[in-house]
Amino acid sequence: MNRYVFACFLGIASAPVTISCTSSNDATAPATCETSPLPDGAAAPPDDATPDAWVAEAGEAGALGPAIDPNAVASATGGTPQVTGHIVKVSFPRTDMPFTIDNWTAMPPFMGLTSYAAFTPTIGQGDHVAVMGDLVLLEDEVNPTMSAALDAGLEVTALHNHFFFDTPHVYFMHIGGHGPVDKLGGAVKAALDAQKAVRQAQATPSTNFGAAPISGMSQIDAAPLDAALGVTGTAQAGMYKASFPRTITSEMCGGCTLSGSESATMGIYTWAAFGGTNDGAAVDGDFAATDTELQPVLKALRGGGINIVSIHHHMTGDSPRLVFLHYWGRGPAAQLAATVKSAVELTAWDGKHM
Repeated sequence: MNRYVFACFLGIASAPVTISCTSSNDATAPATCETSPLPDGAAAPPDDATPDAWVAEAGEAGALGPAIDPNAVASATGGTPQVTGHIVKVSFPRTDMPFTIDNWTAMPPFMGLTSYAAFTPTIGQGDHVAVMGDLVLLEDEVNPTMSAALDAGLEVTALHNHFFFDTPHVYFMHIGGHGPVDKLGGAVKAALDAQKAVRQAQATPSTNFGAAPISGMSQIDAAPLDAALGVTGTAQAGMYKASFPRTITSEMCGGCTLSGSESATMGIYTWAAFGGTNDGAAVDGDFAATDTELQPVLKALRGGGINIVSIHHHMTGDSPRLVFLHYWGRGPAAQLAATVKSAVELTAWDGKHM
């Protein structure tokens, strides 16, 4: 049994309190926390350490919502909460297997191999809170965990690596969301449970998605894919590629506007490339999506069984701001094309309304 105590000052109108939390040796059991007033005469922190209002982008100050109950976060997530000012955070170190990073064998989780979720009160949203976090995942854990997070109401905002020469390969999936503590905390737990289920089913990380090998020259028929995707693609050595350009204004060229074939040539487009055979194809590509399009696109691709490989930016100073997600799928070419098309239609690509 472990017990820790820390002081927290929750809002300018609140008396300073001590929050004490107790966690058991059972890693699956949430911590329990209690609050009590600090002794009379205890010094309050500086005003800038305990703001009761934040400034919104529009420049208007708004009062924060109610203080977050650490017990509620512990109960919903199964984690042990830490409180810093208004923020309640739970952390989950990856201690289930050794990770080697650039010849550092069994690098400790302290060095960046720890999943976390941090909860903060919001402005103008009542008792709804915001959550931000980062989940440490192996390759075969990424997409089951992402699907669980999306299904439970979280947003997935980035997916990338933090290391080179890592064994096994480690990816980091950033999450976010707004809502009640119990719902968001439960969603975080659902994502972490999905990750754990992969390792419980197979202790050794997978080296592929389990599809049949592809060998020899590709033999993809272009005409059915043209019809399915609604564009005229290009063919090369039995492979097929379709492009969906985006119109943007970019600061990189002094505020010029790029669209159509010019955008595609500059890499500002969604694309899908197919190889293999009609019945046993592979598709890979890149989606160019705005912030508001990203979550629907992720859900459409995952709903069709296509795997997300990374989510990041390719540019700065672009309008609209675009996020790029790379993907990989296996299966019949027609089925893969239908999934890609359903996701493409959720974005404002140049030819959508033609």
